[in-house]
Amino acid sequence: MIFPIGDDNIQGDSKPWITYTLIALNVLIFGYMFFLPSNEIRGIYDVYATTPTEILNGEEFSTLMTNMFLHGGILHLLGNMLFLWIFADNIEIVLGKIPFILFYIAGGVFASLAHVFTNMDSSIPSLGASGALAAVMGAYIVFFPKSRVKVLVIYLFRNIYISAIWFLGAWFAMQLFSSFREIGKDPDSAGTAWWAHIGGFVFGVGVAYILKKMKIVEPQKFKAVA
Repeated sequence: MIFPIGDDNIQGDSKPWITYTLIALNVLIFGYMFFLPSNEIRGIYDVYATTPTEILNGEEFSTLMTNMFLHGGILHLLGNMLFLWIFADNIEIVLGKIPFILFYIAGGVFASLAHVFTNMDSSIPSLGASGALAAVMGAYIVFFPKSRVKVLVIYLFRNIYISAIWFLGAWFAMQLFSSFREIGKDPDSAGTAWWAHIGGFVFGVGVAYILKKMKIVEPQKFKAVA
């Protein structure tokens, strides 16, 4: 088992305050909900998480955005925030603060729609930052394919470095494999919104490729921090 614990950061004109704010906001919301009775938590999920059948009935469109600030458990939160902390800061520095937050939200909405249209009969609310995070990771693989991702290998009790194109490529392949494995199953039995991850990642790759191709963003101009 491996998981990322760092990467090659780049130097910008300011700290990635939007990334830090997103992490803090997600943690604060989860901390607030942690002390609520279970029936109130379910009520929040019903109101702010994305339910495919409701969206396709023309209802609760705002949940396409609000769901990305909710998490179903401490491991769900910590996993997403770890990935956000590792990968989002470089993207924020390259895009700039306002474009980054717009990109993050748009990626999350696109990811939510990908989940909705691949689970049209599902009445289970979906939630989490992973769709927006997948968009960030998609942009990362385009902007910084040769960046080194530091991963902890549990079985070896040591850290190793893997290039971003291999690490994120393997992550995306795992999402595809997992999504195809769910084909034919009851949509309400799935525990992970695989197509939200896939949709967010494709969105991030597409937007980043266009920005890089048109030279609106030139990530190669940013220097790595030693």
